[in-house]
Amino acid sequence: VQLVESGGGLAQPGGSLRLSCAASGFTFSSYHMSWARQAPGKGLEWVSGINSDGSLTTYLDSVKGRFTISRDNAKNTVYLQMNSLKPEDTGLYYCARFFHANWGGRISNRVEEYDSWGQGTQVTVSS
Repeated sequence: VQLVESGGGLAQPGGSLRLSCAASGFTFSSYHMSWARQAPGKGLEWVSGINSDGSLTTYLDSVKGRFTISRDNAKNTVYLQMNSLKPEDTGLYYCARFFHANWGGRISNRVEEYDSWGQGTQVTVSS
């Protein structure tokens, strides 16, 4: 299993970034996927999740209306479009694979239920 994030960088408050996560080594279309982040000096925080076919999404309250998760199963890639960025969005952003294939249940917001993680991509929001 390999997950490789990209697209992070420096953005001004109110700006936008689009993160990508390229997956390989497993049947991508069988798994729920999520994004999580870790701010400096804080723990890992789940941010957004998407089900295996992309028909359902869910978000942390603080990013609702600003972030959009999507996936392209033909490209084995999950995305996070981040708009109206705030300084508190600063952190290392990871994509993660849910531990169970072909899961028919809800999209989990518990980071401990994700078993494979990328190396992360840094997002810094500052003027």
